[in-house]
Amino acid sequence: MANITIDGKPYAVKDGITIIEAIDEAKIELPRYCYHPALSIAGNCRICQVEVEKMPRTVIACNTRVAEGMVIHTQSQKAKESQAVVLEFLLANHPLDCPVCDQSGECKLQDYYMQVGLYDPKFDDVKVKKTKKAFAIGPTIMLDQERCILCTRCVRFADEVTKTHDFGVFNRGDHSELDIYPGKTLDNKYSGNVADICPVGALTDRDFRFKMRVWYLGSQASVCPGCSRGCNISIEYEKSRPYHLKEERIMRLKPRENPEVNKWWICDEGRYGYKPVDFGRLKTLKTNLNGNTAPFDWKAALEEIAVILKSAHPHRWALAASPEYTNEELYLQKKIFLDELKWNHVGFKAPGQEGYEDSFLMKADKNPNSAGAAQILGLEAGREVLTPIVEKAKRGELEGLFIFAHDLAKIYGAETLALVRKNVKTIIFEGPNQNATSDAADIVLPSASYAEKDGTFTNFEGRVQRIRKAVEPLGGSRPAWEILLELAGVLGMDLSYARPEFIFSDLAKENEAFGGLTFKQIGPAGRVWNKK
Repeated sequence: MANITIDGKPYAVKDGITIIEAIDEAKIELPRYCYHPALSIAGNCRICQVEVEKMPRTVIACNTRVAEGMVIHTQSQKAKESQAVVLEFLLANHPLDCPVCDQSGECKLQDYYMQVGLYDPKFDDVKVKKTKKAFAIGPTIMLDQERCILCTRCVRFADEVTKTHDFGVFNRGDHSELDIYPGKTLDNKYSGNVADICPVGALTDRDFRFKMRVWYLGSQASVCPGCSRGCNISIEYEKSRPYHLKEERIMRLKPRENPEVNKWWICDEGRYGYKPVDFGRLKTLKTNLNGNTAPFDWKAALEEIAVILKSAHPHRWALAASPEYTNEELYLQKKIFLDELKWNHVGFKAPGQEGYEDSFLMKADKNPNSAGAAQILGLEAGREVLTPIVEKAKRGELEGLFIFAHDLAKIYGAETLALVRKNVKTIIFEGPNQNATSDAADIVLPSASYAEKDGTFTNFEGRVQRIRKAVEPLGGSRPAWEILLELAGVLGMDLSYARPEFIFSDLAKENEAFGGLTFKQIGPAGRVWNKK
């Protein structure tokens, strides 16, 4: 350990780390553009200047190692003057188009100018014009060369993280330009991350571009439901409506740092997979048991379901659970359908839910909670699949199906769904989005999406992580845990929980793998369960 002083306060830090790492550990704000903790050190923006006593001039904090007894000043006049001079050089060729720049409001040039700039300019306002102003370099990203400050974060990301080697810096001096290599397109599966790490408006996300000013955005920490990795994300949503923006509420998803799961990144599949939260949603209760389709109230719907389920033979009904649901909701499904109603036919895993996998973040299992579903429902490998249930339904061996979210037409084909519909007397569908199966169902219960409820997911390695409500459920939809609790009450079961954390508490007491965890113990990084 090295004993150092930063801005008059003593700190003990690990030997050999850089000054900027020590400053970050001390939670002191220091300007930086090129530095990123996941990338190699470039040291080319030069704005992280600090004063170190006994050194003749200021030094860059990102490429200077700490030493025993070092005394560092980040706020001294000498440090501030050096930062301001560097900022003036960086802005010498930067266009003054903040009002029309999509990065405005989260631009580090703006932020640092207000913090350490406010200088009297010494340069004539004759800017070197770059070759191209704004153009698409791939399906997800736009590049504006005039706004680039050549921090090379994107270059190093493509070289060191994705290893796709997409970017380069071309020409020399103040004519240097960032660009894609000739003949290349930025189309790797993590391309959206370059917009996150770009500190200015040079690289912008085509999906979010000009959609909304960032000061109208709210943010909620959550977990990506796109695969079994469970990358940590921030759901950014419209918190106010200064003008009408169609039906959309979720504006974008951004990665949230978690060194144990996804570090600083997310894949493009997860990033751009938020549209079903706002579009294609089920918003009203429906039944067509009497030959008509009409909305009706929740109490009547659940009472009607309870009458059906109470008279159902446990060998003639099947539960199609879903790994898209939270641990708490799966636990309630177990209590109702397995423990109380004693159903024999239960599954959750469907063919066709696998996809691309790599050695970085993306997992083949495109469900967020397969591990939790298998553990909570107590299904061994091979017994969790839906196919045997669907085959029984096709042959007319079942009189009823209770389906959570699955679209049998998408999984098995329209002909299979038609056969199931023909040979099964009653189909109850519960889920957030409309599909062919919900259209064919007798009773439809609209439920909240992952962005509209609280709960937990368990990722592929058994890490339990929190999801949190960002927006209100659409229309008449409700969180599945609320629907299941009310159904349990109508069935005469003694289940009463005010919040998902209380459901999780009982789940953790009952299920050995969850080892007595509580919401508080899960923490921001999640918590790995007690694997056998």
